[in-house]
Formats: sequence, structure tokens, C-alpha cells
Amino acid sequence: MGKFGVIVLDSFGVGAMADVPKVRPDDIGSNTALNIIKAVPQIKIPNLRKLGLMNAIGEERADFKFSTTANWGISNLMHHGADSYLAHQEIMGTKPKIPLLQPFNEVIDIVEEQVKKDGFDVKRYGDPGYQLLVVNNCATIGDNLEADPGQVYNVTAALDEMPFDEITRLGESVRSVVKVSRVIAFGGREVTLKNILNARKIEHGKYVGVSAPESGVYNKDYHVIHLGYGINPKVQLPQILKRNGIDVALVGKTADIINVDTDRKFPGVDTDYLFDNFIEQSKEMKDGLLFMNIQETDLAGHAEDPVSYADVLERADKKLSKVLPIYTGDDILIVMADHGDDPTIGFTLHTREHTPLLIYKEGTHNKYVGERATLSDVGATGADYFDVEAPENGKSFLHRIIDGTNIDE
Repeated sequence: MGKFGVIVLDSFGVGAMADVPKVRPDDIGSNTALNIIKAVPQIKIPNLRKLGLMNAIGEERADFKFSTTANWGISNLMHHGADSYLAHQEIMGTKPKIPLLQPFNEVIDIVEEQVKKDGFDVKRYGDPGYQLLVVNNCATIGDNLEADPGQVYNVTAALDEMPFDEITRLGESVRSVVKVSRVIAFGGREVTLKNILNARKIEHGKYVGVSAPESGVYNKDYHVIHLGYGINPKVQLPQILKRNGIDVALVGKTADIINVDTDRKFPGVDTDYLFDNFIEQSKEMKDGLLFMNIQETDLAGHAEDPVSYADVLERADKKLSKVLPIYTGDDILIVMADHGDDPTIGFTLHTREHTPLLIYKEGTHNKYVGERATLSDVGATGADYFDVEAPENGKSFLHRIIDGTNIDE
């Protein structure tokens, strides 16, 4: 055995998927990686280039040439849309179910009934058809305004008034009766119900929720849990590994959204901080899975700021020069993405793009793992690497890394 590292550069897609004209026509023309290079041609990312970024993009530009030594491929998204939470569940081996897209007010009656049944005090806030639920006079339930419309519901709470285990229980109550892709339950300190309600917004005439940044919940002691539709952590790679006595480290957003019992959890956002933890864990762990999300790329995409995006990539690339020498012998490192978020396309939402698969293994060069049908192939490859049972979804491409065969087994 050895180390199996996965670094997700959040939203760093390499071109619109083939189904985009049919399912997400606004994403036509998206290519996050290429369009950042076009917008910031002086960007310095030598390690990503050597690992095969331009190979994955499928196009050379100026001095950005194809790598002749890279091990690489690309992956499609199996999950509906382009969602970070669902993508990470997919990477770790979940077979995505197709969720519903529903404004919260279409299900407010059944949510209100269930939440009352589970012992919470509930009242409505706002005009009919444009209402939030207010729970225990310190939390709200409504649409998530940062994700694709109708895809996620938020429980936004004052952590001083509602302990996090109760916020979690409230989120689970909502989750039990809705079929959207995600319910996010979270809270922060030094926030009141008034702060939360002052951040209430209506978007597109039917989505009613609280702007989380404006509410102040992120500012102090932020706690969050993500509750996905059709997600069974027991059939994902991290829990499979733990059942087999193999260690798991989660760094960044993965520590918040991957469900596994491990002492090696390092949540956070700052790119340098996260890489430093990933490097430290990579040095400490002789065998095991290391799974990290770099979120600041995604934040720059949402801000439609290719210059800031390029800056994050440059910082990540410098850190890669310290990561790669730690992965020796049988160790494998995969640098990838979860979807796109093209900062040049004209809107702030994620874009449905292929993701790069840039693979480093000491002494191994010029291996092509193909165009994968699902991000879960990464989780399946990890299971194959550690010789444990396969996760629910995905096919291993380990043989393509090891011997360069072109036949899926």
C-alpha cells in the first residue's frame, strides 16, 4: 500500500460537457481553465502544466503546450447540474440520484407539518407564496440563494440560541420530507433572528431565502452540516477504508461534507493553510487516503474574477512543488476538479464542465486514463489501490496508470 491523495481544485473545469446544450444551455462555451489562461496569459502554473492541464483542456495556447510526460484524463459529471456537495459524494463513490428542483414554497406545507411533528415551534414569515419558516424564534428554513435555484434548502440559525445538535436535528427533519439535492443546516454566534430576517431576499420571483453572507452567520464560530439526497456514506471509499483499518485524512471542505469517523479532519478555506495541512498529513501517513478541497478557486469563480482565480491557482501550484516530492514509490496523487465556475461567462453560478484528472506517480509517465463516465471512477480507483471492496459506483482506472492498458476491466 501507500498514500492515495486527491486534491480537488474546486470549480476548475476544462470545458462544457456534451449534454450542456440540452440540459444547461447557459453553460455553452464555458471552459474555466482555458478562459482563465486567456484572461490572465501571464499566469504561472508550471506544475499543473507539467501534470497535463493543457492535455485535459485539449488545446494549446501560446507557451501553454501539451505535456509529453503527463498521466491524465478527463471525467464527466454523473450528478445532475454542477454541485460541489454532490460532486464530492460522487468522487468518493456515490451513485447520484436525480433530485427534484423545487422552490421552497412548493413544499412549505409538508416541511412545516414535519418540523412541528418533530417538536419544534414553527411560524411563517412573509406574504403567502413568498414565505420562510421561522423555528423556535431563532432559525429560518428557506431556499438557498447561492446554489442553482431550487436545488438546496437552508436552515439558518443563531447558534447562541440553538445548539448545533438541535440545528442538525432540524435539518434532518427537513431532509426527511424533501427531495431536493441538499439541505444545509448551519449557524453562527453573535447573530440574532433579526439579523437573519434582515437578510431575507426573493429571487427570480419565487425563490425565498436568507443571504447567508449578509446574515452574519459565517462571521463567528460557524457550524455546518450538509444533508444530501440519496447519500449513503457506508458505500463510499472513506468509510470502506476505515472499516478495513486504513486511515483517512480530510482537508478543507471535504472535512465538512464527507461523513467518516477520523481524527484527521482539517476544515478551512485559506489555500496556503489547507496545503500546509495536506503536506503535513502526507508526511505523517505512510498508508491511507488524503482528500482535500481547495475552495478559494470556487469563490473567485462566483465573484467573476479571473485575476483572483489565477492568483489562487498560482499559490496552489507553488504548494504542489512541495507536495509532489512526498509522493514516492507506489503513492498516487490525483489533482482534479468537481465542475466548473467560469469567471468569464457572464454569471456567478457553477458551470457543467468536464473535470481534469492529472495523475502523479513517481517514475510513471504518459499514461492516458481516458474520458471517464463519472467522478466515482476516482473512488473506485482508490478502492482498487487499497484492495478493498468497491464503492457503490464507478470503475477503476488503476490498471491504466500501472500498465497503460486501454481496456476497461
